Amino acid sequence: MKTLNDFDFNGKIVLLRCDLNSDVQNKKLLKSERIKEAAITINELKKKKAKIVILAHQGRPGDSDFISLKQHSKQLNKYTKVKFVEDIIGKKAEKAIKELKIGEALLLENVRNLKEEFNAEENKITSFFSKMCEIYVNDAFSVCHRAQASILLPKYIKKSCAGRILEREVNALSKIKLKNTLYILGGAKPEDNIKLLGNHKVLSCGLFGQVCLINKGKKLGEQENYLNKKKIFIKIPKIKLKNVKTPLDFAVNINGRKEISLEGFPNKNEIFDIGSITQKNYIEEIKKAKAIYMKGPAGDCSKKEFSKGTFSILNAIANSKAFSVIGGGHLSDAIVASKINKKKFSHISLSGGALLNYIAGEKLPGLKVLGIK
Repeated sequence: MKTLNDFDFNGKIVLLRCDLNSDVQNKKLLKSERIKEAAITINELKKKKAKIVILAHQGRPGDSDFISLKQHSKQLNKYTKVKFVEDIIGKKAEKAIKELKIGEALLLENVRNLKEEFNAEENKITSFFSKMCEIYVNDAFSVCHRAQASILLPKYIKKSCAGRILEREVNALSKIKLKNTLYILGGAKPEDNIKLLGNHKVLSCGLFGQVCLINKGKKLGEQENYLNKKKIFIKIPKIKLKNVKTPLDFAVNINGRKEISLEGFPNKNEIFDIGSITQKNYIEEIKKAKAIYMKGPAGDCSKKEFSKGTFSILNAIANSKAFSVIGGGHLSDAIVASKINKKKFSHISLSGGALLNYIAGEKLPGLKVLGIK
Protein backbone atom coordinates (compact mmCIF):
# COMPACT_ATOMS: atom_id res chain seq x y z
CA MET A 1 0.00 0.00 0.00
CA LYS A 2 1.45 3.33 -1.08
CA THR A 3 1.03 6.14 1.45
CA LEU A 4 1.99 9.79 1.91
CA ASN A 5 5.52 8.54 2.65
CA ASP A 6 6.00 7.40 -0.95
CA PHE A 7 5.82 10.66 -2.90
CA ASP A 8 7.45 14.08 -3.08
CA PHE A 9 4.51 16.50 -2.83
CA ASN A 10 6.54 19.71 -3.01
CA GLY A 11 4.79 22.05 -5.45
CA LYS A 12 2.52 19.29 -6.76
CA ILE A 13 -1.24 19.73 -7.28
CA VAL A 14 -2.80 16.97 -5.19
CA LEU A 15 -6.38 15.79 -5.53
CA LEU A 16 -7.49 14.64 -2.09
CA ARG A 17 -10.71 12.62 -1.92
CA CYS A 18 -11.98 13.20 1.61
CA ASP A 19 -14.99 11.91 3.49
CA LEU A 20 -16.86 14.91 4.93
CA ASN A 21 -20.32 13.29 4.77
CA SER A 22 -21.99 14.13 8.10
CA ASP A 23 -25.30 14.42 9.94
CA VAL A 24 -27.59 17.20 8.72
CA GLN A 25 -30.67 18.46 10.54
CA ASN A 26 -33.06 20.90 8.85
CA LYS A 27 -30.38 21.67 6.26
CA LYS A 28 -27.92 22.52 9.04
CA LEU A 29 -24.67 20.58 9.30
CA LEU A 30 -24.05 19.12 12.75
CA LYS A 31 -20.62 18.91 14.40
CA SER A 32 -18.72 16.07 12.77
CA GLU A 33 -15.80 13.84 13.77
CA ARG A 34 -15.26 13.01 10.09
CA ILE A 35 -14.52 16.65 9.29
CA LYS A 36 -12.15 16.93 12.23
CA GLU A 37 -10.33 13.75 11.17
CA ALA A 38 -10.08 14.91 7.56
CA ALA A 39 -7.83 17.76 8.69
CA ILE A 40 -5.09 15.27 9.64
CA THR A 41 -4.14 14.41 6.05
CA ILE A 42 -4.79 17.97 4.82
CA ASN A 43 -2.38 19.43 7.37
CA GLU A 44 0.29 16.85 6.57
CA LEU A 45 0.02 17.61 2.85
CA LYS A 46 0.38 21.31 3.65
CA LYS A 47 3.59 20.57 5.57
CA LYS A 48 4.79 18.60 2.56
CA LYS A 49 4.27 21.79 0.49
CA ALA A 50 1.50 20.42 -1.70
CA LYS A 51 -1.21 22.40 -3.48
CA ILE A 52 -4.37 20.66 -2.30
CA VAL A 53 -7.68 20.22 -4.11
CA ILE A 54 -10.27 18.57 -1.87
CA LEU A 55 -13.09 16.56 -3.41
CA ALA A 56 -15.94 15.29 -1.20
CA HIS A 57 -19.67 14.57 -1.07
CA GLN A 58 -22.65 15.07 1.23
CA GLY A 59 -25.77 12.91 1.07
CA ARG A 60 -27.41 11.60 -2.06
CA PRO A 61 -29.44 13.51 -4.67
CA GLY A 62 -33.05 13.72 -3.56
CA ASP A 63 -32.34 13.14 0.14
CA SER A 64 -32.86 15.79 2.83
CA ASP A 65 -29.15 15.78 3.73
CA PHE A 66 -28.05 16.48 0.16
CA ILE A 67 -26.62 19.97 0.66
CA SER A 68 -23.76 22.19 -0.43
CA LEU A 69 -20.33 21.76 1.18
CA LYS A 70 -20.21 25.43 2.16
CA GLN A 71 -21.05 24.62 5.78
CA HIS A 72 -18.44 21.85 5.74
CA SER A 73 -15.77 24.34 4.70
CA LYS A 74 -16.63 26.55 7.67
CA GLN A 75 -16.38 23.63 10.07
CA LEU A 76 -13.19 22.37 8.42
CA ASN A 77 -11.66 25.82 8.86
CA LYS A 78 -11.69 25.27 12.62
CA TYR A 79 -8.94 22.69 12.11
CA THR A 80 -7.16 23.81 8.93
CA LYS A 81 -7.50 26.71 6.53
CA VAL A 82 -9.35 25.90 3.29
CA LYS A 83 -11.02 28.02 0.62
CA PHE A 84 -14.46 26.96 -0.62
CA VAL A 85 -15.17 27.02 -4.36
CA GLU A 86 -18.78 26.73 -5.56
CA ASP A 87 -17.80 24.67 -8.57
CA ILE A 88 -16.40 21.22 -9.39
CA ILE A 89 -15.17 20.89 -12.97
CA GLY A 90 -16.10 24.27 -14.44
CA LYS A 91 -14.08 27.39 -15.25
CA LYS A 92 -14.33 28.69 -11.67
CA ALA A 93 -12.78 25.47 -10.30
CA GLU A 94 -10.10 25.42 -13.01
CA LYS A 95 -9.09 29.03 -12.25
CA ALA A 96 -8.97 28.38 -8.48
CA ILE A 97 -6.82 25.28 -8.94
CA LYS A 98 -4.37 27.06 -11.25
CA GLU A 99 -4.02 29.91 -8.73
CA LEU A 100 -3.25 27.60 -5.79
CA LYS A 101 0.00 28.35 -3.97
CA ILE A 102 2.17 25.92 -2.06
CA GLY A 103 0.58 24.94 1.25
CA GLU A 104 -2.89 26.15 0.23
CA ALA A 105 -6.04 24.03 0.10
CA LEU A 106 -9.41 24.50 -1.53
CA LEU A 107 -12.62 22.53 -1.14
CA LEU A 108 -14.76 22.04 -4.24
CA GLU A 109 -18.56 21.75 -4.22
CA ASN A 110 -20.42 18.48 -3.51
CA VAL A 111 -19.19 16.08 -6.20
CA ARG A 112 -22.55 14.28 -6.19
CA ASN A 113 -24.06 17.32 -7.88
CA LEU A 114 -22.64 15.79 -11.05
CA LYS A 115 -24.35 12.76 -12.59
CA GLU A 116 -20.94 11.68 -13.89
CA GLU A 117 -19.90 10.87 -10.31
CA PHE A 118 -22.16 7.82 -10.42
CA ASN A 119 -20.52 6.55 -13.61
CA ALA A 120 -17.58 4.18 -13.28
CA GLU A 121 -16.40 4.81 -16.84
CA GLU A 122 -14.18 7.61 -18.14
CA ASN A 123 -16.12 10.88 -18.13
CA LYS A 124 -15.93 14.65 -17.57
CA ILE A 125 -14.83 14.21 -13.93
CA THR A 126 -11.98 11.82 -14.71
CA SER A 127 -10.75 13.85 -17.70
CA PHE A 128 -10.85 17.16 -15.78
CA PHE A 129 -8.91 15.99 -12.73
CA SER A 130 -6.43 13.82 -14.65
CA LYS A 131 -5.58 17.00 -16.57
CA MET A 132 -5.50 19.36 -13.56
CA CYS A 133 -3.90 17.22 -10.82
CA GLU A 134 -0.61 15.35 -10.52
CA ILE A 135 -1.16 13.06 -7.52
CA TYR A 136 -4.36 11.45 -6.22
CA VAL A 137 -4.79 10.70 -2.51
CA ASN A 138 -7.76 8.67 -1.28
CA ASP A 139 -8.60 9.36 2.35
CA ALA A 140 -12.26 8.27 2.09
CA PHE A 141 -12.34 4.58 3.09
CA SER A 142 -16.07 4.92 3.74
CA VAL A 143 -16.77 5.38 0.02
CA CYS A 144 -14.35 2.73 -1.23
CA HIS A 145 -17.17 0.25 -1.79
CA ARG A 146 -18.61 2.61 -4.44
CA ALA A 147 -17.44 2.24 -8.05
CA GLN A 148 -17.77 5.98 -8.61
CA ALA A 149 -15.71 8.43 -10.63
CA SER A 150 -13.99 10.23 -7.74
CA ILE A 151 -13.00 6.88 -6.19
CA LEU A 152 -11.68 5.29 -9.39
CA LEU A 153 -9.46 8.24 -10.40
CA PRO A 154 -6.23 6.24 -9.87
CA LYS A 155 -7.07 4.68 -13.25
CA TYR A 156 -6.40 8.09 -14.79
CA ILE A 157 -3.95 9.76 -12.39
CA LYS A 158 -0.83 7.58 -12.40
CA LYS A 159 0.55 8.65 -9.04
CA SER A 160 -1.88 7.69 -6.27
CA CYS A 161 -1.83 6.57 -2.67
CA ALA A 162 -3.75 6.25 0.59
CA GLY A 163 -4.23 9.17 2.96
CA ARG A 164 -3.63 8.74 6.69
CA ILE A 165 -7.25 7.86 7.58
CA LEU A 166 -7.53 5.23 4.86
CA GLU A 167 -4.09 3.86 5.77
CA ARG A 168 -5.12 3.57 9.42
CA GLU A 169 -8.38 1.82 8.53
CA VAL A 170 -6.74 -0.76 6.27
CA ASN A 171 -3.98 -1.53 8.78
CA ALA A 172 -6.49 -2.00 11.60
CA LEU A 173 -8.93 -4.11 9.58
CA SER A 174 -6.17 -6.41 8.35
CA LYS A 175 -5.81 -7.55 11.98
CA ILE A 176 -9.50 -8.15 12.55
CA LYS A 177 -10.80 -11.70 12.82
CA LEU A 178 -14.57 -11.58 13.18
CA LYS A 179 -15.53 -15.24 13.50
CA ASN A 180 -18.13 -15.96 16.21
CA THR A 181 -18.90 -12.26 16.39
CA LEU A 182 -22.04 -10.61 17.72
CA TYR A 183 -23.34 -8.17 15.12
CA ILE A 184 -25.29 -5.10 16.30
CA LEU A 185 -26.79 -3.68 13.14
CA GLY A 186 -28.70 -0.40 12.99
CA GLY A 187 -28.60 2.73 10.91
CA ALA A 188 -30.77 3.83 8.00
CA LYS A 189 -29.50 1.53 5.22
CA PRO A 190 -31.06 -1.93 5.76
CA GLU A 191 -29.96 -3.17 2.34
CA ASP A 192 -26.31 -3.05 3.45
CA ASN A 193 -26.93 -5.14 6.56
CA ILE A 194 -28.44 -8.10 4.70
CA LYS A 195 -24.96 -9.20 3.66
CA LEU A 196 -24.15 -10.10 7.26
CA LEU A 197 -27.31 -12.05 8.01
CA GLY A 198 -26.91 -15.81 8.31
CA ASN A 199 -24.99 -17.79 10.92
CA HIS A 200 -24.00 -14.93 13.24
CA LYS A 201 -26.23 -13.71 16.06
CA VAL A 202 -27.58 -10.26 15.23
CA LEU A 203 -29.11 -7.59 17.46
CA SER A 204 -31.15 -5.36 15.15
CA CYS A 205 -31.98 -1.74 15.93
CA GLY A 206 -32.47 1.60 14.20
CA LEU A 207 -34.53 1.54 11.03
CA PHE A 208 -33.03 -1.85 10.25
CA GLY A 209 -34.62 -3.32 13.39
CA GLN A 210 -38.01 -2.03 12.29
CA VAL A 211 -37.57 -3.51 8.81
CA CYS A 212 -36.69 -6.88 10.37
CA LEU A 213 -39.77 -6.76 12.59
CA ILE A 214 -42.09 -6.04 9.66
CA ASN A 215 -40.52 -8.91 7.72
CA LYS A 216 -41.27 -11.16 10.70
CA GLY A 217 -44.94 -10.18 10.35
CA LYS A 218 -45.30 -7.36 12.91
CA LYS A 219 -47.39 -4.31 11.97
CA LEU A 220 -45.94 -0.96 13.04
CA GLY A 221 -48.59 1.42 11.68
CA GLU A 222 -47.41 4.92 10.79
CA GLN A 223 -43.77 3.85 10.91
CA GLU A 224 -44.39 1.49 8.00
CA ASN A 225 -45.68 4.42 5.94
CA TYR A 226 -42.52 6.34 6.79
CA LEU A 227 -40.25 3.45 5.78
CA ASN A 228 -42.08 2.99 2.49
CA LYS A 229 -42.17 6.72 1.73
CA LYS A 230 -38.42 7.00 2.28
CA LYS A 231 -37.90 3.80 0.26
CA ILE A 232 -36.11 2.24 3.22
CA PHE A 233 -38.26 -0.87 3.58
CA ILE A 234 -36.96 -4.00 1.87
CA LYS A 235 -38.06 -7.62 1.91
CA ILE A 236 -35.80 -10.03 3.76
CA PRO A 237 -36.16 -13.84 3.42
CA LYS A 238 -37.31 -15.36 6.73
CA ILE A 239 -34.43 -17.83 6.69
CA LYS A 240 -32.06 -14.84 6.91
CA LEU A 241 -33.83 -13.65 10.06
CA LYS A 242 -33.49 -16.87 12.08
CA ASN A 243 -30.58 -15.50 14.17
CA VAL A 244 -31.83 -11.90 14.29
CA LYS A 245 -33.13 -10.49 17.57
CA THR A 246 -35.61 -7.64 17.11
CA PRO A 247 -36.70 -4.80 19.45
CA LEU A 248 -39.26 -5.45 22.20
CA ASP A 249 -40.21 -1.81 22.65
CA PHE A 250 -39.68 1.61 21.10
CA ALA A 251 -39.43 5.28 22.04
CA VAL A 252 -41.74 7.72 20.26
CA ASN A 253 -42.18 11.47 20.46
CA ILE A 254 -45.28 12.37 22.48
CA ASN A 255 -44.39 15.65 24.19
CA GLY A 256 -40.90 14.26 24.57
CA ARG A 257 -39.67 10.67 24.87
CA LYS A 258 -42.34 8.07 25.58
CA GLU A 259 -41.71 4.33 25.45
CA ILE A 260 -44.27 1.89 24.06
CA SER A 261 -44.02 -1.92 24.17
CA LEU A 262 -44.29 -3.90 20.96
CA GLU A 263 -47.84 -4.87 21.90
CA GLY A 264 -48.77 -1.19 21.60
CA PHE A 265 -48.17 -1.27 17.84
CA PRO A 266 -49.48 -0.57 15.24
CA ASN A 267 -50.16 3.05 16.15
CA LYS A 268 -49.90 6.55 14.66
CA ASN A 269 -46.51 7.43 16.16
CA GLU A 270 -43.16 7.66 14.42
CA ILE A 271 -40.37 5.64 16.08
CA PHE A 272 -37.17 7.40 17.14
CA ASP A 273 -35.29 4.90 19.33
CA ILE A 274 -35.33 1.46 20.93
CA GLY A 275 -36.89 1.29 24.40
CA SER A 276 -35.46 0.34 27.82
CA ILE A 277 -36.61 -3.31 27.69
CA THR A 278 -34.81 -3.81 24.38
CA GLN A 279 -31.71 -2.09 25.74
CA LYS A 280 -31.63 -4.39 28.78
CA ASN A 281 -32.12 -7.46 26.61
CA TYR A 282 -29.36 -6.46 24.19
CA ILE A 283 -26.92 -5.56 26.98
CA GLU A 284 -27.20 -9.13 28.32
CA GLU A 285 -26.18 -10.44 24.91
CA ILE A 286 -23.25 -8.00 24.78
CA LYS A 287 -21.97 -9.27 28.14
CA LYS A 288 -21.71 -12.80 26.71
CA ALA A 289 -19.97 -11.85 23.46
CA LYS A 290 -16.27 -12.40 22.75
CA ALA A 291 -16.22 -10.15 19.69
CA ILE A 292 -18.63 -7.38 18.67
CA TYR A 293 -19.18 -5.42 15.48
CA MET A 294 -21.62 -2.50 15.72
CA LYS A 295 -22.76 -0.63 12.64
CA GLY A 296 -25.15 2.32 12.76
CA PRO A 297 -26.98 3.98 15.69
CA ALA A 298 -29.97 2.46 17.49
CA GLY A 299 -32.03 5.63 17.19
CA ASP A 300 -32.09 9.26 16.09
CA CYS A 301 -28.96 10.62 17.79
CA SER A 302 -29.54 14.10 16.39
CA LYS A 303 -32.09 14.44 19.21
CA LYS A 304 -30.67 14.12 22.73
CA GLU A 305 -33.73 12.38 24.18
CA PHE A 306 -33.50 9.66 21.53
CA SER A 307 -29.78 8.98 21.96
CA LYS A 308 -30.44 6.82 25.01
CA GLY A 309 -30.57 3.50 23.13
CA THR A 310 -27.34 4.13 21.22
CA PHE A 311 -25.51 5.40 24.31
CA SER A 312 -26.57 2.44 26.46
CA ILE A 313 -25.38 -0.08 23.88
CA LEU A 314 -22.08 1.75 23.37
CA ASN A 315 -21.55 1.86 27.14
CA ALA A 316 -22.16 -1.87 27.39
CA ILE A 317 -19.66 -2.56 24.60
CA ALA A 318 -17.09 -0.25 26.20
CA ASN A 319 -17.43 -2.06 29.53
CA SER A 320 -17.33 -5.55 28.02
CA LYS A 321 -14.24 -7.71 27.58
CA ALA A 322 -15.06 -8.35 23.92
CA PHE A 323 -12.90 -7.31 20.98
CA SER A 324 -14.97 -4.48 19.53
CA VAL A 325 -15.22 -2.77 16.15
CA ILE A 326 -17.44 0.30 15.86
CA GLY A 327 -18.31 1.38 12.31
CA GLY A 328 -19.76 4.49 10.73
CA GLY A 329 -19.41 8.25 11.08
CA HIS A 330 -22.73 8.53 12.92
CA LEU A 331 -21.50 6.17 15.65
CA SER A 332 -18.18 8.02 15.89
CA ASP A 333 -20.14 11.21 16.54
CA ALA A 334 -22.31 9.36 19.07
CA ILE A 335 -19.24 8.20 21.01
CA VAL A 336 -18.05 11.80 21.26
CA ALA A 337 -21.52 12.97 22.38
CA SER A 338 -21.76 10.15 24.95
CA LYS A 339 -18.34 11.09 26.41
CA ILE A 340 -17.30 7.44 26.47
CA ASN A 341 -13.52 6.98 26.41
CA LYS A 342 -12.59 6.00 22.84
CA LYS A 343 -9.80 3.79 24.13
CA LYS A 344 -12.39 1.37 25.51
CA PHE A 345 -13.13 0.22 21.96
CA SER A 346 -10.67 -1.94 20.00
CA HIS A 347 -11.19 -0.03 16.75
CA ILE A 348 -13.42 2.88 15.77
CA SER A 349 -13.99 3.23 12.05
CA LEU A 350 -15.43 6.30 10.36
CA SER A 351 -16.89 4.01 7.71
CA GLY A 352 -20.25 2.30 7.58
CA GLY A 353 -21.09 0.51 4.33
CA ALA A 354 -17.47 0.10 3.22
CA LEU A 355 -16.49 -1.47 6.53
CA LEU A 356 -19.50 -3.79 6.39
CA ASN A 357 -18.64 -4.90 2.85
CA TYR A 358 -15.02 -5.48 3.90
CA ILE A 359 -16.13 -7.61 6.84
CA ALA A 360 -18.50 -9.50 4.52
CA GLY A 361 -15.44 -10.46 2.47
CA GLU A 362 -16.12 -8.29 -0.57
CA LYS A 363 -13.40 -6.61 -2.63
CA LEU A 364 -13.73 -2.83 -2.44
CA PRO A 365 -13.28 -1.00 -5.80
CA GLY A 366 -11.56 1.95 -4.11
CA LEU A 367 -8.91 -0.27 -2.51
CA LYS A 368 -8.48 -2.46 -5.57
CA VAL A 369 -7.70 0.52 -7.80
CA LEU A 370 -5.00 1.59 -5.30
CA GLY A 371 -3.48 -1.89 -5.43
CA ILE A 372 -4.58 -2.74 -1.88
CA LYS A 373 -5.80 -6.33 -1.38
